[in-house]
Amino acid sequence: MTGPSPAPAGPPAPPEGHGTGRILVAGVGNVFLRDDGFGVETVRRLAARGPELPPGVELMDVGIRGVHLAYRLLEGYRTLVLVDVVGRGGPPGTLYTIDVGPGPPAARTGPGPLDTHAMDPATVLALLHDLHAGAGGTLPEGVYVIGCEPRDTGEGMGLTPPVAGAVDAAADLVLDLVRRATSVPQRS
Repeated sequence: MTGPSPAPAGPPAPPEGHGTGRILVAGVGNVFLRDDGFGVETVRRLAARGPELPPGVELMDVGIRGVHLAYRLLEGYRTLVLVDVVGRGGPPGTLYTIDVGPGPPAARTGPGPLDTHAMDPATVLALLHDLHAGAGGTLPEGVYVIGCEPRDTGEGMGLTPPVAGAVDAAADLVLDLVRRATSVPQRS
Protein backbone atom coordinates (compact mmCIF):
# COMPACT_ATOMS: atom_id res chain seq x y z
CA MET A 1 0.00 0.00 0.00
CA THR A 2 1.47 3.32 -0.99
CA GLY A 3 -0.83 5.55 1.03
CA PRO A 4 -2.51 8.71 -0.19
CA SER A 5 -0.73 10.71 -2.84
CA PRO A 6 -0.81 14.51 -2.80
CA ALA A 7 -1.23 14.44 -6.60
CA PRO A 8 -4.09 11.96 -7.14
CA ALA A 9 -4.62 13.05 -10.74
CA GLY A 10 -1.22 11.61 -11.72
CA PRO A 11 1.86 13.34 -13.05
CA PRO A 12 1.40 16.81 -14.50
CA ALA A 13 1.38 17.24 -18.24
CA PRO A 14 4.69 18.56 -19.56
CA PRO A 15 4.82 22.28 -20.37
CA GLU A 16 3.67 23.45 -23.79
CA GLY A 17 6.32 23.41 -26.47
CA HIS A 18 8.08 20.25 -25.41
CA GLY A 19 8.43 17.98 -28.40
CA THR A 20 9.91 14.57 -28.67
CA GLY A 21 13.50 14.27 -27.51
CA ARG A 22 15.70 12.41 -25.16
CA ILE A 23 14.38 11.75 -21.68
CA LEU A 24 16.58 10.54 -18.84
CA VAL A 25 15.09 8.61 -15.93
CA ALA A 26 17.67 8.47 -13.14
CA GLY A 27 17.43 6.31 -10.02
CA VAL A 28 19.24 8.05 -7.17
CA GLY A 29 20.20 6.58 -3.80
CA ASN A 30 22.44 4.38 -1.73
CA VAL A 31 21.45 0.70 -1.67
CA PHE A 32 23.43 0.25 1.58
CA LEU A 33 21.06 2.62 3.42
CA ARG A 34 17.81 0.64 3.35
CA ASP A 35 15.01 2.74 1.79
CA ASP A 36 17.52 5.13 0.21
CA GLY A 37 17.87 2.44 -2.48
CA PHE A 38 14.28 3.11 -3.66
CA GLY A 39 15.29 5.09 -6.78
CA VAL A 40 17.83 2.48 -7.86
CA GLU A 41 15.33 -0.36 -7.39
CA THR A 42 12.61 1.50 -9.30
CA VAL A 43 14.93 2.04 -12.29
CA ARG A 44 15.89 -1.64 -12.20
CA ARG A 45 12.20 -2.54 -12.30
CA LEU A 46 11.69 -0.15 -15.22
CA ALA A 47 14.60 -1.77 -17.09
CA ALA A 48 12.79 -5.11 -16.82
CA ARG A 49 9.78 -3.41 -18.45
CA GLY A 50 11.92 -2.00 -21.30
CA PRO A 51 9.45 -2.67 -24.13
CA GLU A 52 6.94 -0.38 -22.37
CA LEU A 53 9.33 2.60 -22.54
CA PRO A 54 8.75 5.07 -25.39
CA PRO A 55 11.60 5.67 -27.86
CA GLY A 56 14.14 8.21 -26.63
CA VAL A 57 13.80 7.28 -22.95
CA GLU A 58 17.05 6.28 -21.27
CA LEU A 59 17.42 4.74 -17.81
CA MET A 60 20.37 5.42 -15.51
CA ASP A 61 21.20 3.78 -12.20
CA VAL A 62 22.94 6.78 -10.63
CA GLY A 63 23.26 5.43 -7.13
CA ILE A 64 25.44 7.95 -5.30
CA ARG A 65 27.21 9.23 -8.43
CA GLY A 66 25.41 12.57 -8.61
CA VAL A 67 28.38 14.34 -10.21
CA HIS A 68 28.31 11.79 -13.06
CA LEU A 69 24.59 12.49 -13.52
CA ALA A 70 25.15 16.25 -13.66
CA TYR A 71 27.80 15.89 -16.38
CA ARG A 72 25.66 13.43 -18.36
CA LEU A 73 22.74 15.87 -18.34
CA LEU A 74 24.86 18.44 -20.15
CA GLU A 75 24.75 16.09 -23.19
CA GLY A 76 21.26 17.33 -23.97
CA TYR A 77 18.14 15.78 -22.46
CA ARG A 78 14.82 17.51 -22.89
CA THR A 79 13.35 15.98 -19.74
CA LEU A 80 14.83 14.57 -16.53
CA VAL A 81 12.90 12.33 -14.17
CA LEU A 82 14.69 11.70 -10.87
CA VAL A 83 13.50 8.80 -8.73
CA ASP A 84 14.52 9.02 -5.07
CA VAL A 85 13.30 8.99 -1.49
CA VAL A 86 11.65 12.24 -0.44
CA GLY A 87 10.84 12.97 3.19
CA ARG A 88 7.70 15.10 3.40
CA GLY A 89 6.18 13.73 6.60
CA GLY A 90 3.70 11.31 5.01
CA PRO A 91 3.29 7.64 5.81
CA PRO A 92 6.18 5.44 4.61
CA GLY A 93 5.57 4.30 1.04
CA THR A 94 3.64 7.45 0.05
CA LEU A 95 4.54 8.49 -3.50
CA TYR A 96 4.98 12.07 -4.63
CA THR A 97 5.20 13.57 -8.11
CA ILE A 98 7.05 16.87 -8.00
CA ASP A 99 7.42 19.24 -10.96
CA VAL A 100 10.77 20.90 -10.21
CA GLY A 101 10.85 22.98 -13.37
CA PRO A 102 13.91 23.91 -15.40
CA GLY A 103 15.35 26.59 -13.11
CA PRO A 104 18.01 26.11 -10.44
CA PRO A 105 16.85 25.14 -6.94
CA ALA A 106 15.64 28.21 -5.04
CA ALA A 107 17.45 27.45 -1.78
CA ARG A 108 21.15 27.18 -2.53
CA THR A 109 24.08 27.42 -0.20
CA GLY A 110 27.23 29.20 -1.25
CA PRO A 111 30.17 27.41 -2.82
CA GLY A 112 31.98 24.98 -0.59
CA PRO A 113 33.41 21.49 -0.55
CA LEU A 114 31.41 19.06 -2.66
CA ASP A 115 30.46 15.82 -0.90
CA THR A 116 29.92 13.38 -3.76
CA HIS A 117 28.34 10.85 -1.38
CA ALA A 118 25.61 13.27 -0.30
CA MET A 119 24.18 14.27 -3.66
CA ASP A 120 20.45 14.67 -3.21
CA PRO A 121 18.38 15.85 -6.21
CA ALA A 122 18.59 19.53 -5.21
CA THR A 123 22.38 19.34 -4.97
CA VAL A 124 22.64 17.58 -8.35
CA LEU A 125 20.44 20.22 -10.00
CA ALA A 126 22.44 23.06 -8.41
CA LEU A 127 25.68 21.46 -9.67
CA LEU A 128 24.14 21.02 -13.13
CA HIS A 129 23.34 24.74 -13.32
CA ASP A 130 26.85 25.64 -12.10
CA LEU A 131 28.42 23.34 -14.71
CA HIS A 132 26.19 24.77 -17.42
CA ALA A 133 27.24 28.31 -16.49
CA GLY A 134 30.91 27.35 -16.74
CA ALA A 135 31.01 24.79 -19.54
CA GLY A 136 27.86 25.26 -21.58
CA GLY A 137 25.76 22.32 -22.69
CA THR A 138 22.01 21.94 -22.74
CA LEU A 139 19.83 22.01 -19.64
CA PRO A 140 16.66 19.89 -19.44
CA GLU A 141 13.47 21.83 -20.16
CA GLY A 142 11.48 19.74 -17.68
CA VAL A 143 12.62 18.22 -14.39
CA TYR A 144 10.42 15.94 -12.30
CA VAL A 145 10.96 13.92 -9.14
CA ILE A 146 9.06 10.75 -8.39
CA GLY A 147 9.67 10.45 -4.67
CA CYS A 148 8.78 7.95 -1.99
CA GLU A 149 8.43 8.61 1.73
CA PRO A 150 11.05 6.41 3.45
CA ARG A 151 10.64 4.46 6.67
CA ASP A 152 14.30 3.69 7.41
CA THR A 153 17.44 5.11 5.80
CA GLY A 154 19.84 3.63 8.34
CA GLU A 155 22.59 1.19 7.45
CA GLY A 156 21.36 -2.08 5.99
CA MET A 157 20.38 -3.75 2.75
CA GLY A 158 16.87 -4.02 1.33
CA LEU A 159 13.84 -1.79 1.26
CA THR A 160 11.36 -1.80 4.13
CA PRO A 161 7.98 -3.40 3.26
CA PRO A 162 6.02 -0.15 2.66
CA VAL A 163 8.72 1.26 0.37
CA ALA A 164 9.25 -2.06 -1.44
CA GLY A 165 5.49 -2.15 -1.99
CA ALA A 166 5.61 1.29 -3.66
CA VAL A 167 8.22 0.39 -6.30
CA ASP A 168 5.81 -0.94 -8.95
CA ALA A 169 3.44 2.00 -8.48
CA ALA A 170 6.40 4.38 -8.82
CA ALA A 171 7.45 2.64 -12.03
CA ASP A 172 3.90 3.12 -13.32
CA LEU A 173 4.07 6.85 -12.45
CA VAL A 174 7.37 7.19 -14.34
CA LEU A 175 5.96 5.37 -17.37
CA ASP A 176 2.88 7.59 -17.38
CA LEU A 177 5.00 10.73 -17.11
CA VAL A 178 7.42 9.78 -19.92
CA ARG A 179 4.57 8.69 -22.19
CA ARG A 180 2.89 12.06 -21.67
CA ALA A 181 6.19 13.88 -22.24
CA THR A 182 6.79 12.07 -25.53
CA SER A 183 3.24 12.57 -26.81
CA VAL A 184 3.15 16.37 -26.59
CA PRO A 185 3.56 17.81 -30.13
CA GLN A 186 6.60 19.96 -30.77
CA ARG A 187 6.12 23.60 -31.73
CA SER A 188 7.35 24.62 -35.15
